[in-house]
Amino acid sequence: MDAESHEDALSAADDAIVAGRAADGDTAAFAVLVRRHTPMMRAYARQVLPGTADVDDVVQEVWVVAWQRLEELSDPGKVRSWLMRITGRTAIDRIRATRVHLDVDDVEPRAPERTAPARIVEERSGTAALRAALHELPDAQRACWALREIGGYRYEEIADELDVSVSTVRGLLARARKFLLVRMEEWR
Repeated sequence: MDAESHEDALSAADDAIVAGRAADGDTAAFAVLVRRHTPMMRAYARQVLPGTADVDDVVQEVWVVAWQRLEELSDPGKVRSWLMRITGRTAIDRIRATRVHLDVDDVEPRAPERTAPARIVEERSGTAALRAALHELPDAQRACWALREIGGYRYEEIADELDVSVSTVRGLLARARKFLLVRMEEWR
């Protein structure tokens, strides 16, 4: 059988025969695989890769791997899916290799917003302003406000604690809240 009729016979053969021959070192059979599957591999790589610049490089790399590992293929009839898996992995590896990777040691972590110096100063200033405003309240209003807002007491508990009626508690709280609302306007 001459070389031309050998290539014609290989071109007509199914993937299992061609891949088996190529695994045995038949370069003509491998060339048939390349001609048969390269268009599909290029199309797949083009879909995976963000641009077209690396498509041919990926396909060429896949064929180098295929030539080196073809004998490891347990079912030569599945050469097409095997080549597609290698193409996908190679394309993804190419994407990973081109990504900018930051070294964790080079990244300066941002401080949480609550611990930022400006935020701490603002909170301390607001607390100081609230403390000053509370000292301006009459004693009964301040005690009522503190028990409700800081202590979480119910109206009835505040009334018992201060020995006043619940309606008095409501009035004291309303006046204290109104005063603090006006006084703390710039901190809202």
